[in-house]
Amino acid sequence: MDFVLLAIPVIFLVASVCFANRAVQKGCKRKKALYMQIASFCVVFLVCFLCPIVAGAAETTEAAAQAAGSMGMGLIGAGIATGLSCIGGGIAVGYAAPAAIGATSEDPKNFGKSLIFVALGEGVALYGMLVSILILSKLG
Repeated sequence: MDFVLLAIPVIFLVASVCFANRAVQKGCKRKKALYMQIASFCVVFLVCFLCPIVAGAAETTEAAAQAAGSMGMGLIGAGIATGLSCIGGGIAVGYAAPAAIGATSEDPKNFGKSLIFVALGEGVALYGMLVSILILSKLG
């Protein structure tokens, strides 16, 4: 039963991607298809976010419900910290690495300097992972 409940959001998102792809092939504007994808992601996110909260509200004791809610919010916070820092690190490396390659191809002496800037972009992701580890250690 749990597998089916976990598969429903995935199936919905895959179906929305297929429908958007088909709509673009039939002549629909790409911008409209992108907005449809964002809207379907928001719907799935809200359903997945609100269903555990509703299920947790059925618990008999207030302390157990509050503990489950704080645990869930801590896990969401850890996931957001890791996800956003990795996205930011990826963007930073995406801009720094080609510039470093170009600088190194012009003058090989610039390799050490350019490598530092690429590593600084990767450091952002490591800091996000460190924050997530700290959050998870407080929950346990």
